[in-house]
Amino acid sequence: MTVPTPNPAAPSGPLPPRIGFLTVPLMINLIYSAITLLFLPFAGPTLTDTTGEMVRQMGVPDLTVTPAQVQTALWISFVLTMVQILWVYYTRRAVLEGRNWGRVSSIVLGVFSLLIPPIFTILGIVMLIGAFDKQVVAYTRR
Repeated sequence: MTVPTPNPAAPSGPLPPRIGFLTVPLMINLIYSAITLLFLPFAGPTLTDTTGEMVRQMGVPDLTVTPAQVQTALWISFVLTMVQILWVYYTRRAVLEGRNWGRVSSIVLGVFSLLIPPIFTILGIVMLIGAFDKQVVAYTRR
């Protein structure tokens, strides 16, 4: 049995105290996106009914939304949600490994989160505070 060699790419030293300001909101975003992805296939009938009601309220008789259009919109949403899940997962992993691109990606995700009120706005602010912390910046210098 051999002793595992330490990973030379891993940062040395303990994790900074405010690294949780990045990793916890990323994990919340990851869980929320996964739940969204699980419920997305069941949104078809609700989306069809809602768009039909909106068309009636707008008073536009020529506008129709077909089930194929709704299905296409759901597939596009599915793919975009999968991309978001992968982006958040690899960003969180990179932050924990101390990679600089993970911190930059967290800043981008934090700015996008500011646009989704109220909970994700708060998470975005927390992420931005954590991303610009001096110890976190020093930890993610690679």
